[in-house]
Amino acid sequence: MVAIVRLIERFSGLIGLIGAWVMLPLILSMVYEVLARHFFNAPTFWAYEVGYMLAGTTYMFGMGYCLKQGAHIRVDFLYERMSLKRKALVNFLGYIILMLPGCIWTTYGLYEYAIEAYVTNEVSGESAWNPIIWPFRVVWLIGFISLSLQAISEVLKNFMILQGKDIEQYGFGALEEATMDYVTSEDANVENRS
Repeated sequence: MVAIVRLIERFSGLIGLIGAWVMLPLILSMVYEVLARHFFNAPTFWAYEVGYMLAGTTYMFGMGYCLKQGAHIRVDFLYERMSLKRKALVNFLGYIILMLPGCIWTTYGLYEYAIEAYVTNEVSGESAWNPIIWPFRVVWLIGFISLSLQAISEVLKNFMILQGKDIEQYGFGALEEATMDYVTSEDANVENRS
């Protein structure tokens, strides 16, 4: 179980890192567009589509990484008062009953959506550039695969907590009871030294 969680978390981290680096070409393309439009009166015909595709890539690739970091929004007025095992139970059931079915269903739908775009050689229809759209649809698919796998990782980590295992011993973040943040052993050591 530990090896599976480690593998999934490496994958989520890699996809998240790629998503973060996609910001660089996004920024460069938008700066180029602004300079071309305002200083040379030569707007590009591709900037809009490159912008939404790269921004979408960053967002989609960041979903699994965000879940790994415990950074998704949560309503916790009752949750924050729970013990660690009760939090793990709420998380476990939430992932199993709510999140995983939705993620798996969406991932399957996005797979079909990407295949259909590839087979029909679908184009965007949004600008004069009109690029093929299947690569962006594959990005959506990869993003939801990453999110689905990270949800499975979270299920496994919460299951280990329910079994009474200290997941910090494996290098995974544990739920801190007071703040509900994932905290690593290194973070706790830094706080203890302060």
